[in-house]
Amino acid sequence: MEPVVLKEKMQQVLSFIKAQEGVEYADVRSNYIITENCSTENMKVQSLSSAKNLGYGIRVYMQGSMGFAGSQDFENMEATAKIAMEIAQATRLTQKHPVKLAPKPVVVASYATPIEIDPFTVSKEEKLGLLFEAEALMREAAPQLFRTQGNLMFRHEVKTWADTDGGFITQDLYEIGGSISAIAIGKGEMQLRSYPNSAGGNFATAGWEFIKAMDLPGNAARVGREAMALVEAEECPSGIFDIVIAPSQLVLQIHESVGHPIELDRMLGYEAGMAGTSFLDSVEPGKFRYGSEHVTIVADATAPGGVGTFGYDDDGVAAQPIEVITKGIFHNFLSSRDTAAVIGKPSNGTCRADGWGRIPIVRMTNISLMPGDFTFDELIGGIEDGLYLDVNRSWSIDDRRLNFQFATEVAYEIKQGKLTGKIYKNPIYTGITPVFWGSCDGVGNPDFWRMMGVANCGKGEPGQVAHCGHGSAPARFRQVKVGVADV
Repeated sequence: MEPVVLKEKMQQVLSFIKAQEGVEYADVRSNYIITENCSTENMKVQSLSSAKNLGYGIRVYMQGSMGFAGSQDFENMEATAKIAMEIAQATRLTQKHPVKLAPKPVVVASYATPIEIDPFTVSKEEKLGLLFEAEALMREAAPQLFRTQGNLMFRHEVKTWADTDGGFITQDLYEIGGSISAIAIGKGEMQLRSYPNSAGGNFATAGWEFIKAMDLPGNAARVGREAMALVEAEECPSGIFDIVIAPSQLVLQIHESVGHPIELDRMLGYEAGMAGTSFLDSVEPGKFRYGSEHVTIVADATAPGGVGTFGYDDDGVAAQPIEVITKGIFHNFLSSRDTAAVIGKPSNGTCRADGWGRIPIVRMTNISLMPGDFTFDELIGGIEDGLYLDVNRSWSIDDRRLNFQFATEVAYEIKQGKLTGKIYKNPIYTGITPVFWGSCDGVGNPDFWRMMGVANCGKGEPGQVAHCGHGSAPARFRQVKVGVADV
């Protein structure tokens, strides 16, 4: 739909809604999403798909209750608005407390992801050729591999938003990512190595230049060799160890044990039935020690390249950096307009939906562990007997985000401040969130810091998948339980 026509239709339906008795506020959001995915397995095309999706959603607040309805029929937007208003009226029957919205400025603006090369202009032949090249190099380095895989994913979203206050925002957003992996089988088990990360790889708001810089072929031989080496490797020892964790694993640690607990809707109990709550439900911001003085974490929706980077959230609030944890002290939750009003604060712009047919909820942006002063050699050098853990393989954490267990693809042995070259398979470490972050006594400096993206964060009912970023350098943690045996 032409932008001028869409704007006119959105303003017409908002005028209609605003004229109805009892309406306090409304917004309408249109999402036009184009996706393309390609994957290979064992030197064959595994999947090649593309899709387009266009629709809109309308939120209406009436007498302290909210109603939402979505549709792909742009010719009958008033009918959709009526459904949203009927739902708002119906929800008043079970209303315990009227919904209030934190104030925000009226914004008329636009935002676009900075890109150099539009990935949708790159041919499918070139994309598949890159994956085949990486697969061939993995197999050349390790001919006994059971399986090699590669995948690339691309997303382009044109989002248009308007509200009854007079706000109007357009955003042109690109996301891109991919990975390679090698699977080896032997001695009755399977071992996996991935690059640059597991769970689909690494993602960014960027163009094709991000895939080129990732250099999948340049890392393929190492990935193949390490997968085979893990089959012959010893089981990771159990015990209490000092460990250094690579950014590829720390991003998930940050995501699960910091990102989710600081979502204000979880703290308020709104997500209790589906995603869980938060152990922060009884703490006072500014007074609770979340970690050591080395732990400073910021949520920043303006961070260059982060998958959680945008111009404005789905409440029409500007993207912004948020002080979450400073030198170990917890300061702020992530909030939307409706949740922020409960605690008497303005929204900090972290309300998003994954498409036109879903209600926006509090979602992570880019939640990052800020760099420290250590070189990698200094982090390793401070350990007499320990492990360096790389790339997540599996995880588990309770619904309050307090007790966790993470497994990584590989552990590298550290002895007398040096990596020995020995690797272990099946490493697992466990902990309690504030105790674990309290054991951090060093974070790598900016030279070792990098942003990574997670494209599969589930939350909400009906379920939604959010895309969020996490920045980190390697970090050192003292006296962490490793393995499954009692120690």
